[in-house]
Amino acid sequence: MNHPLFHPPAIPTSPTGDWMHDRLTEARSVLADTTQHPNSLIILAARVVVSQTDDAVECGDALELLRLLDRRPLHAIAAAAFPKGGAA
Repeated sequence: MNHPLFHPPAIPTSPTGDWMHDRLTEARSVLADTTQHPNSLIILAARVVVSQTDDAVECGDALELLRLLDRRPLHAIAAAAFPKGGAA
């Protein structure tokens, strides 16, 4: 007789239950120490912060990082960061 095998979830569950909040916290920690991370991870973290934060200053700082690191034109960066044109 075959017994079912236990497999842990492929994607670990969040201890807080709020996946997006955990990703925002993780992105903030990447941006807090940019010298220890590759530019590609910093760009990804900045995109997460821009799309998830409610703080206008933090959003502006993340956009500035995107402007410095992402080689696309600023309008393309803004369109990627705000896919609905900034509307909620």
